[in-house]
Amino acid sequence: MNKTLCGILCLALAAAVTAGAADPGELQKLLSNRTGEGRKAVGIVVGLADASGERFLASGAAAPGGAAPPGADSVYEIGSITKVFTALVLADMVVRGEVGLDDPVAKFLPASVAMPERDGKKITLRDLSHQVSGLPRMPDNIKPADGADPYVDYGADRLYAFLAKVKLARGIGEKYEYSNLGVGLLGHALALRAGMGYGELVRRRVLEPLGMGDTAIALDARLQARLAPGSGPNLGPVKSWNFDVLAPAGALRSTARDMLKFLTAAMGLRETPLRAAFDLMLKEERPTGVPDLTIGLGWHVWRKYGTEIVWHNGGTGGYRSFAGFDPARKAAVVVLCNTPFDIDDLGLYALEPKWPVGRFRPPVARTAVALEAKALEAFAGEYEIEPGVAVAVTAADGRLRIRSPGQPEVFYQPWSPTEFFRPGGRELTFFRDAAGAVTRLELYNEGHVFEAKKIK
Repeated sequence: MNKTLCGILCLALAAAVTAGAADPGELQKLLSNRTGEGRKAVGIVVGLADASGERFLASGAAAPGGAAPPGADSVYEIGSITKVFTALVLADMVVRGEVGLDDPVAKFLPASVAMPERDGKKITLRDLSHQVSGLPRMPDNIKPADGADPYVDYGADRLYAFLAKVKLARGIGEKYEYSNLGVGLLGHALALRAGMGYGELVRRRVLEPLGMGDTAIALDARLQARLAPGSGPNLGPVKSWNFDVLAPAGALRSTARDMLKFLTAAMGLRETPLRAAFDLMLKEERPTGVPDLTIGLGWHVWRKYGTEIVWHNGGTGGYRSFAGFDPARKAAVVVLCNTPFDIDDLGLYALEPKWPVGRFRPPVARTAVALEAKALEAFAGEYEIEPGVAVAVTAADGRLRIRSPGQPEVFYQPWSPTEFFRPGGRELTFFRDAAGAVTRLELYNEGHVFEAKKIK
């Protein structure tokens, strides 16, 4: 999503650039920045597709501490992109007449399972895929034996126990609330209806028809040999995530090459037996409460900068992923990373270069210094982010306090006479004119630089 200077300090000011797909050369520089000087990720692979064919870009290493580069056939956990596959299974079963979108999910669960209801309404399959079921993001009875692999021991018995006691916080169909629990339940119910496990169901209904032989939940020896092992924020190795009953919300692993097979089918660049199901996924959209963002069955849809982007992202303990396409231009992108670092901006930028994209500075250890009160007071005042919107800067206890509209106040510590920092790499720099008066500030946060002019 577009970051804002008021949200981090901040309101984002998007730079104007030429419409259309991003230049692959510039995209390659952005990848290298994140795996190189920015030290944000171990490795990143990008797949691009349109009517002219496919192209793959990569940077960094396939494994933490390794030297071999990742490639189009490297295997990554794709996390919540799995939810789109679950939605496609739902759509396919609707097209075949096996289920109805407005069927209550309880219809497909064991009779002993007590599903929550509210105001006389039952949660339907459509509600679960549109993320408006009223169920919370996660069940509160996940108590993993191993916090590094949090879903592996959460089975159907625990899911049923949670459903029996949960009280819906809002009306069914009333409001969008992203729910891993909800989509996990959806896929579980569809698998029960089909009489097979979720992994087998998604293989038969999606992977085989689309020719996605390198996508799976459980990896055989062939795919395991190509796994790009996950890493943590410090770029060291972490465990892979495994799933039980919530597998439909995030268990799939795939490659950039296979994901382009999925995306080219989704946007109609190639014909497959799933055309009617793909169309059904975007037949109805619902608001999310976020400006310019709607949701279909599984897919989210951005409409910004004059471009429509159909997309989903994913994240697990050691990975981040993004998959999306522009239906008007029939252009698609997949971004796979074996570090849990946000790469959504790369995917969005690849499809529409007006999307702000981060360029990261090398990490530097900051040490706080003491500045006299008079020196700090010189930075106090109001700084205009955009017409009618300003942040207030005051000196307090040897630091600068920043107050932004609608945001909690934050503090920055000095590390030079004009530079201040917060944990996480956020930097605040002030600039003076020839007479020595402070005229503006510059915020650097998560690869983005924002400026605000001093007005008072």
